[in-house]
Amino acid sequence: MSGGHEGTRDGPDTDAVLDELFAVVESRKEELPEGSYTASLFTHEKGENAVLEKLGEETTELVLAAKDDDREELAHEAADIVYHLLVLLSMKGMDLADLREELRARRPEG
Repeated sequence: MSGGHEGTRDGPDTDAVLDELFAVVESRKEELPEGSYTASLFTHEKGENAVLEKLGEETTELVLAAKDDDREELAHEAADIVYHLLVLLSMKGMDLADLREELRARRPEG
């Protein structure tokens, strides 16, 4: 499995899912297929601002779902945030290795 992590009881390894999603984001950025929402984010006239606005909107929706104790909606909005975050990282020339490195640096020792 990717990154040496084991899968969880909920299904496929989280690293593998994120790697797959990021690969799709990168491919849409390169190929810009017509009709692709992801490709449209890379070609939108507002560019980066469109993604930043979506992140803000999705964050508000996540907070409201959490406040309402709506687990299904919370998971949905969290996934939207992760997706738009991956698009933003790609726009900025970053990848999951950059994110993993930062998260590892924050991990407490021992």
